[in-house]
Amino acid sequence: MKKKQKITLYRIIITAVMLVVLQFLPITGIPRLIAYLAAYLVIGYDILRKAGKGILNGRAFDENFLMALATLGAFFLAIWTKSGDYLEGIAVMLFYQIGELFQSYAVGKSRKNISALMDIRPDYANIEKDGKLEQVDPDEVAVGSIIVVQPGEKVPLDGVVESGNASLNTSALTGESLPRDVKEGDEIISGCINLNGVLKIRTTKEFGESTVSKILDLVENASSRKSRSEAFISRFAKIYTPTVCISAVLLGIAVPLLRMAFGMDAAWVDWIYRALTFLVVSCPCALVISIPLSFFAGIGGASHEGVLIKGSNYLEALSDAKIVVFDKTGTLTQGVFEVTAVHHNTMDEAKLLEYAALAECASSHPISKSLQKAYGKEIDRSRVTDIEEVSGKGITAKVDGHEVLAGNAKLMALHNIPYNDCHSVGTIIHMSIDGEYAGHIVISDVIKPHSKEAIQKLKHAGVEKTVMLTGDAKRVADQVAKELGIDEVRSELLPGDKVNEVEKLIQNKPKKANLAFVGDGINDAPVLTRADIGIAMGAMGSDAAIEAADVVLMDDDPMQIAKAIKISRKCIGIVKQNIVFSLIIKFGCLALTAFGLANMWAAIFADVGVMIIAVLNAIRALKYKE
Repeated sequence: MKKKQKITLYRIIITAVMLVVLQFLPITGIPRLIAYLAAYLVIGYDILRKAGKGILNGRAFDENFLMALATLGAFFLAIWTKSGDYLEGIAVMLFYQIGELFQSYAVGKSRKNISALMDIRPDYANIEKDGKLEQVDPDEVAVGSIIVVQPGEKVPLDGVVESGNASLNTSALTGESLPRDVKEGDEIISGCINLNGVLKIRTTKEFGESTVSKILDLVENASSRKSRSEAFISRFAKIYTPTVCISAVLLGIAVPLLRMAFGMDAAWVDWIYRALTFLVVSCPCALVISIPLSFFAGIGGASHEGVLIKGSNYLEALSDAKIVVFDKTGTLTQGVFEVTAVHHNTMDEAKLLEYAALAECASSHPISKSLQKAYGKEIDRSRVTDIEEVSGKGITAKVDGHEVLAGNAKLMALHNIPYNDCHSVGTIIHMSIDGEYAGHIVISDVIKPHSKEAIQKLKHAGVEKTVMLTGDAKRVADQVAKELGIDEVRSELLPGDKVNEVEKLIQNKPKKANLAFVGDGINDAPVLTRADIGIAMGAMGSDAAIEAADVVLMDDDPMQIAKAIKISRKCIGIVKQNIVFSLIIKFGCLALTAFGLANMWAAIFADVGVMIIAVLNAIRALKYKE
């Protein structure tokens, strides 16, 4: 508990003890009034102060004003009628403070997930100088500097591992419980915790542009973007509060005057009591507190699962996502070319890969790199001579004195070498050794392990249509879409074409359905902005995509999309439950009070009881279960 919460708890306990003691003290008249006023001020002085400030600042009609007016009115009635029954006014304030303490605790609980994210903020970076480590502010580290991260320390800046290997705890960023192993040459993002091993990292971004800074900025600013539900509550409160205050005045003054006009007993005490009870019942605390708390809990729960949602408006929009459009490369596929097959080879597969890797050793093309990676051994360039690149066709070279051709079908046709066509999807590297066809190697972009399951989960989550947009050839795109179970595919698109395709989909979608676009590259930023909901791959996605997106997936796993939609729908469901429940109870109790069928104790339940139930319901949004 925080200091402020502890003070409130002590005040509640002291007031409760005072009320119990006062029931047994044989005092009457002024001493009794002073004793009960003392108890009232112990529990209610802050409400009275806030009500006074609200009146002075022109914001009189809030819950503090209503509570102060109702409880002071109860004291006035007890004095007027000389009943000496001051308990009701104090009890209302006491239970209200209990409800406020409970709400404060619930908000604190929902903030824990956010606080866990804030713990990823690094305090320092280690720079090696004269053989010693010097701790400096991460803001002071220039791009390209070498920093040292020791076991147990947070990675302060994004970079590439220069030396060392270690396991990283990424749970605060991605929600993933399993550690991630990194070695020399691997990219590394700030905010992870080094579990073992010493790492030397060459920084690639300034602290202000690093992953940890962007995450903290997204989460800290999320609450400033209000949803339609929160906007409705704000508008509702502005109309509702003055209305109930006027209704209470009419109930306590106009009705007795009207009774007098018809020759009936005015019953001032009864009707003023009803008016004061009406004010207590009318406090819109359950709505004002539980709705923002539900969204706050939903955003906090999502961040715990590695899904950063930039505002409650985006959380609400995500719940209506019925069409999900994907970029292919880097989103559904890994965006890394790999050797996926070797066909029709007349020699050992490993030997054919060795010839291909050596022949391509002088090229920096991704295809060449994938061949060298598949070979898996150090390249001995002394074995390769007479390397010649045939533009648009491939490579010719001598490897260990053998004439090697590595390229496409055009290269084989150029040298009159019969070859076998390949029906696999990908880039095909035909190989010839000393004028004889030796087989072909298939290189393709590898589908992410969970992509197929992610599409299935989206459909189970209520997504009605999945679409894939890509610049790849139609044959490649159709094959990937078929394998993953995607409903529609648009291929051979330029970056500008993707925006046009999304525009068409938006124009043709149902009125209440939202379209979400998922991408990771710089060229996806315009589409992410145009979609109803832009979802970016955050771990390895481009800065431009993350900046343009409304939702960021911290571990690049497409499975997180269905999870994000389910979290948003659970949160919106809770919001709707709280709105309906609060309004039904509230208006029901107001009607009962107006007809004299509910007393001040019923008012306490209507106000504090409903608030506690609504808050309990709201904090369910913190937890996500499959």
